[in-house]
Amino acid sequence: MKLKYTFVVVCSLLLVSCNVVKKTQTATAVISIADYAYIQHFHEGIRFKTTGQYDEAIRAFEQCLAVKQTDDAVYYALSQIYLGKKDLAKSADCIQKAATIDPNNIWYAEELAYMYVDQKKYAQANVQFEKLIKNEPRNVEWMYSYAESLAKDGKWNEAIKALSKTEDLVGSQPELTIEKFRLYIQAKQTDKALAELVNARKKLPNDPQLLGTLVEFYFQTGNEEKGITLLEDLVKVSPENGRAHLALADVYRQKNERSKSMEQLKLAFSCEDVDFETRMKILISLLETNKSLDESVLNLVNQLVSDNPKEAKAHSIQGDFYLRLNKENDALNSYRKALEFDQNQYPIWNQVLLMEYQSGNFETLYQDSKKALMLFPTIPTIYLLNGVSAVQLKKYQEAIEILKNGKELIVNDPSIEAELLGQIGEAYFCLNQLELGKENYKAAIAKDPQSLLLRNNYAYRLALAKIDLEYAFKLAKEISELNPKSVHFIDTKGFVCFQMGNYGQALNYFELAYTEDASDKLIIEHLGDAYFFTNEIPKALELWERALKMGATNKNLQKKITNKKYYDPIF
Repeated sequence: MKLKYTFVVVCSLLLVSCNVVKKTQTATAVISIADYAYIQHFHEGIRFKTTGQYDEAIRAFEQCLAVKQTDDAVYYALSQIYLGKKDLAKSADCIQKAATIDPNNIWYAEELAYMYVDQKKYAQANVQFEKLIKNEPRNVEWMYSYAESLAKDGKWNEAIKALSKTEDLVGSQPELTIEKFRLYIQAKQTDKALAELVNARKKLPNDPQLLGTLVEFYFQTGNEEKGITLLEDLVKVSPENGRAHLALADVYRQKNERSKSMEQLKLAFSCEDVDFETRMKILISLLETNKSLDESVLNLVNQLVSDNPKEAKAHSIQGDFYLRLNKENDALNSYRKALEFDQNQYPIWNQVLLMEYQSGNFETLYQDSKKALMLFPTIPTIYLLNGVSAVQLKKYQEAIEILKNGKELIVNDPSIEAELLGQIGEAYFCLNQLELGKENYKAAIAKDPQSLLLRNNYAYRLALAKIDLEYAFKLAKEISELNPKSVHFIDTKGFVCFQMGNYGQALNYFELAYTEDASDKLIIEHLGDAYFFTNEIPKALELWERALKMGATNKNLQKKITNKKYYDPIF
């Protein structure tokens, strides 16, 4: 029901005044006590209604009705009060009673018309609108509302006529033309619908609403050539129309005109009607559907970040694009920036921690994984990464404790459990608690027998400790046969041979590993060790010095070079 007439109080007072005047003029008797009571209750009702005391107003008006049941002004006031209380049923009942008492009151007819529209009783609403228009044929609002009600009642042609009369009152308006077009479409009069738009464009050739509706019509009816032409016109006359730019970008994409498509996307991203979520969806689609990306796509991402500097999602997707472009440092910085604005996104934390692990930045990994554990204390992977960093930083006892805590959280995930056990074994080996180290490595391999990395690491640890070397060689041989191209597995097999005193065999494995990867500082140092024990001292010194320059972590490496003598490694 409509809430536009705030002067109901005045109207009601006027009605009461008229009634009082009539009674004064026609009555020969003195006004009765009942009349005074009626007037008093009516004024109380008006006062309570004005101050928003609806319940008190209702009681006052009901006392009026107890005296006189045929006062339409009272019912009208009650209708407004119930409307204010959101009791639509009672409000409707009261306005209907008011209109029954005074069927010629135009304001009651208006209230009824809009009430029936709200109740979806369009046929009854139309009767009231017809009454309104008959009374005031140049009322634009009533005429347009009448057209809307007719349309909702399925009377398309009558609705179109009403809209045409509205046009006669206000002149040609794109909105009215488009509404008539849609009604013609609903009435399955396509030719008339198109003619309506074409004729309107003769008067307003550059109106973006008319152009946009025509574009949509042509694409829906399969006339893509005309649709594209008009779409190109639309972005010229309405450059702020981001949706049009997006549509044209998609057209160019389908035609494999990539540069044009990207240009339209760039223009779309600068338009206010293309919201953040829409931009995100477009960028995700570009990321998922393009095998190769270039700077033009990254420019869109950077624009999104520039426009939304405090939006975590923007920085996160920027990280994804940098990662695809092999810009790892930039990607990591973007992911970290995302966490500044939203620390509750585990996938971003996981990406940051994995990248720190892969880059060997164990100090940062240690600190960041501690923060992540505070936020996500039930995710075993974070315990694993924190434990790995603690082992690398020689915080062995702390690593064992955190890794064991992580292990307690495992539910049906043998691979993660195996990695946790392997790192516990690694920490015990570093503490020289060899039996506990062996116990945990064996438990890890039992949990995940398919893990070549676990077997490789166990073999290497046994070789460093110079224990169970035959078993270590068996492990190393098995994994190198399963993955003969892995330089690290070849190096481990060579190192086991070296620790067994088989220097010639070890030299063969180290040379093979070096052939595959001449940039690995540990392989270079191992090859130098093998040359030393095969009496090729100059080659050994050359390789040791190269490993030292590359940052080899063996604390005895400089001592080997200075004294030209082999010493067991200390890490």
